[in-house]
Amino acid sequence: MKLFRFLLMITLVFPPVTGTAQGVQLGFGQTQQNIGLPVEVTAESLSVNQTDGSAVFEGNVDISQGEMRMTADKVNVHYKEDSQGIDRLVATGNVLLVQGPDAAEADEAVYSIDSGSVVMSGNVTVAQAQTTITANQMILNLQDNTAKLTGQVKTVLRSE
Repeated sequence: MKLFRFLLMITLVFPPVTGTAQGVQLGFGQTQQNIGLPVEVTAESLSVNQTDGSAVFEGNVDISQGEMRMTADKVNVHYKEDSQGIDRLVATGNVLLVQGPDAAEADEAVYSIDSGSVVMSGNVTVAQAQTTITANQMILNLQDNTAKLTGQVKTVLRSE
């Protein structure tokens, strides 16, 4: 009976945070991202393709917009059909996204500028204070500082 009470107490105090289909919802960053701010990109090289309206930054790519910063090995920039602004950024290789005290790593990230969403996929690792979460995918909404992780979600909680 004591074991049952202990297990019940653990379940109530520390609800399960692992899952696959349903995912985990959490906050990301301390402030709302202003998606209307300019996007600044620096890299070792830039290739522009006027035919398809794209640009490729390579080598130590560093993207910043307000409080958000993303780094990667390579970033493809896709412009809107009317060529009046950026539609989305596709970052690949050693992707790191930092907003406030929170950081996330992944193999790839797609940042849709107008919606303020970032979809990170492949070996996603999120570090927040004393918590580390891994998953297959994270959908981050920069406007309201929320993230949803799905696919083999695993959480490690540290007390110190």
